Amino acid sequence: MTSTMTSAPDIAATPSGQALRFYGLWAIAAIALVVLPLVFSSGGSLTSFSLIGIAIIFALSYNILLGETGLLSFGHAVHYGLGGFAAVHLMNAVAARGWPIPLPLIPLVGGIGGLAFALLIGWVMTRRAGTVFAMISLGIGELVASSSLILRSVFGGESGITTDRTALPHIFGWSFGPQIQVYYLIAFWVFVAAMAMYALTRTPLGRICNAVRDNPGRVEFIGYDPHVVRYLAYCFAGFFAGIAGGLAAVNFEIANSAYLGAVQSGLVLFATFIGGTAYFFGPILGAILVTYLQLGLTNVTSVWQLYFGIIFIAIVMFAPGGIAGLLMMHRPLIRAGTLTMVIPSYLVAALPTLALACGVILSIETVARYTASEGDGNIINLLGIPFNATAPATWVTAAILIVGGFIVGRITWRRIADAWDRAGSIARDRGYLA
Repeated sequence: MTSTMTSAPDIAATPSGQALRFYGLWAIAAIALVVLPLVFSSGGSLTSFSLIGIAIIFALSYNILLGETGLLSFGHAVHYGLGGFAAVHLMNAVAARGWPIPLPLIPLVGGIGGLAFALLIGWVMTRRAGTVFAMISLGIGELVASSSLILRSVFGGESGITTDRTALPHIFGWSFGPQIQVYYLIAFWVFVAAMAMYALTRTPLGRICNAVRDNPGRVEFIGYDPHVVRYLAYCFAGFFAGIAGGLAAVNFEIANSAYLGAVQSGLVLFATFIGGTAYFFGPILGAILVTYLQLGLTNVTSVWQLYFGIIFIAIVMFAPGGIAGLLMMHRPLIRAGTLTMVIPSYLVAALPTLALACGVILSIETVARYTASEGDGNIINLLGIPFNATAPATWVTAAILIVGGFIVGRITWRRIADAWDRAGSIARDRGYLA
């Protein structure tokens, strides 16, 4: 004899309510994409938003491999770069021959370029998963990146291939010369590609990709070939990565070997993993964060890549679910009304944690500036306070911030754990936390 228990969340989550929430979220996203350039209208903001949009599509395409299918790739930039080169070649051909192909369709050609290469090499690459797939992807990526410097007729060598997006046929009077017009083109493709990739995750193929990720042996037992599933996922990921590459070519009006390199593959890996692979919006958060860090840190410090590495290591060690995982941890507490039990502990722990972070930043910048200046002295501006890299007081201050912040932080972090235990127990008793 079995009994069925219906909890409060199950009752609240009616199909009509879920549909309304689903379409509401996408409507809010569309409105935000339209309104953003009206609120932040400066040229720098439009450029940043354009780069973020491209990074979002690229990260979501990578998550089809890593998050949905469990394939760790070190060469995903190959499809991004080949999509960019396909878009540039077509743009030059349209401008030279007068073909009636408007610019908004060019990213689709980039997607076809990324898909074509995925169809060509994907069947062999996806025969195995895990470390074998990762190493093959790394080798293929480096092979294509090095070939781009040799095959000058196709890739243009080190200088790449340039184009002019305004030479293409205008549509609705738009020449796509102003950056705001390019932004709206990228925003349109971000919305379309994001919806398509989300729909893909809800299809039977998306579900079986999750099963291949978790237990390929059982998938094979129920009649599906994990190799075919991985191959299809790889092709979809290559297609959407090519769209991102095509948009990058439209935005920069150039495609070069940097599109294909390991740095580009590393950035999309960072963005996807830092944002979180378990939730669809995780790579979106990661793309926004990594793009802003890349734009901001490059103008502030010469060792910005080191900070990327530290953030990545911290996420792997302490929050493997990424930023999205950290945020979604609080969802049961919000539903149970126990989040207020945790917030005071967060506020208490914020100060020592900030002190520890400032100490780490100060020590890194001190070593970097001191080494670069060879003892001649260099000023570090941290939170508006100037520090001299050669002064002993700077080294002492960094040590005090690190040691003191860590000791006090450990005490406050324990308080957070205790508050979480109490809030989680109440949420579990109320049926909101398994």
